[in-house]
Amino acid sequence: MASVLYLDCFSGISGDMVLGALIDAGLPLGDLKAALGSLALSGVEIEIARVLRAGLSATKFIVREPAGGPQPLPTGPHSHGHQHGHTHVAHRSLAEIVELIDRSSLSVSGRDQAKALFRRLAEVEAAIHQMPIDQVHLHEVGALDSIIDIVGAVFGLEWFGADRVVCSPLNVGGGMTKSAHGVFPVPAPATVTLLGGAPVYGGAIQQELVTPTGALVATSYASSYGPMPAMSIKRVGYGAGERDFPSTPNVLRVLVGDDLASPAGERVVVIECEIDDMNPQIYGTVMDQLYEAGALEVFYVPVQMKKNRPGTLLTVVGPVTLRPVLSEIVFRETTTIGLRFQEMDRDCLQRETVSVETPLGVVRFKVARREGRVVNVAPEFDDCVRLADAHHLPVKDVQAAAIKAYR
Repeated sequence: MASVLYLDCFSGISGDMVLGALIDAGLPLGDLKAALGSLALSGVEIEIARVLRAGLSATKFIVREPAGGPQPLPTGPHSHGHQHGHTHVAHRSLAEIVELIDRSSLSVSGRDQAKALFRRLAEVEAAIHQMPIDQVHLHEVGALDSIIDIVGAVFGLEWFGADRVVCSPLNVGGGMTKSAHGVFPVPAPATVTLLGGAPVYGGAIQQELVTPTGALVATSYASSYGPMPAMSIKRVGYGAGERDFPSTPNVLRVLVGDDLASPAGERVVVIECEIDDMNPQIYGTVMDQLYEAGALEVFYVPVQMKKNRPGTLLTVVGPVTLRPVLSEIVFRETTTIGLRFQEMDRDCLQRETVSVETPLGVVRFKVARREGRVVNVAPEFDDCVRLADAHHLPVKDVQAAAIKAYR
């Protein structure tokens, strides 16, 4: 059965709240530390604490930097409802952050996902401040604890392996907030842009409840927004924000369980675009990179486009959680300026590979079953070609001999 992870953002969302909630729901802290340890952030300590927020027990994720001994990071000039204060805010460029991510112990797809998130953030900052992306220095989200929040969230969400992520409407709070660029209304400009078409609302609490980091994670992973989907809840986690509001628990709630709204088939995302102005030699490289990143299917179809120009339809099928990574590859490696995507269900036969001894040698077979019944059998073509060359026979004769041996 497919699984679903629900982000309940009734009190907003921030990076540390995401990690606190995921740990509270079962993510092992030791595994998280191992994934983050090779970021080579010297002296940084990671820990958790049990806290109360309006009487509700929750997990607080804490990043400490050495300053005369391990001390909590004090409130910085851009503090907000979830307080990502920093002892000294480092203004890191995208290239510097990518270098840090490459030192992590994330999987290849996880590192690509994290880099795609930071690139999206840098593009937002570049547009807001009207500067080239390679000149952007990420302020609040370029600080050490925010880098840990984002990279950690990528690892945590990958660890749970949910087939889809659903997010509630986001409570953004209200009032004004300080940042490295001045005082702005809530939500701040970068947060507004990152939230995009996500449903948001303001509440009675006049604080910044959705941070840029929280908006980045929520909108990059959520495939849909709305009330809690039909699900059988297996795990619940509460991640605490910094402040304790008397009227509402300042927590992010994460629920993980079986997705009762989806059929038993696999949930996938289909990404498409048309291209009519690219060197055709590049298509092969694009396909290779997409498969290496975890795409399930990549194919090209000739199409006729505007002004009667011949073009190519690129279609990518992949796991829902890899949409940011796969989209980043298409944008980076092709000349397209826009993508469309949709989620759909995929039903697959159970497959295995078996080796069969034939008069000509060993041939591997792909065997497909449905409910235990063999539906389809096919010899591995590369094996048949190898044996055909070795015995100077037509490939079709080797295929026939292999199928006879299997039966």
